[in-house]
Amino acid sequence: METERRAVLAAGVVGAVGAASGCAVYGKKTAATAETVLGKVADVPVGGSKIFTKEKVIVSQPTAGTFTALSAICTHQGCPVDKIEGTKVTCPCHGSAFNLADGSVARSPATAPLAPAKVKVSGEDLILLPD
Repeated sequence: METERRAVLAAGVVGAVGAASGCAVYGKKTAATAETVLGKVADVPVGGSKIFTKEKVIVSQPTAGTFTALSAICTHQGCPVDKIEGTKVTCPCHGSAFNLADGSVARSPATAPLAPAKVKVSGEDLILLPD
């Protein structure tokens, strides 16, 4: 009986250690340490912007060949922004709006700007760079 209990406890400890190490490995795999292909350069029109929903980033091309990027997460309560209206992007949750040129707040309730992100062009691809 005592041997069985020890075997069960030992198995539990091994399982817990395995789960913890799995979490550590998983965290490393999902950390933003690698470049991510967002799409094609042609996906973002000159003078326009595009929201890349999966990657939670907005890319703008103010002039031909010049790209800027912002986080697509509203600074008010963390909702994803979802609508580009001219030179602004809006959040559906509480109506905050941000200027696409620099991420500054155009309409409250948000009080902080959208965080900048980094992108580069590689051939025909737009690449999101790690933080």
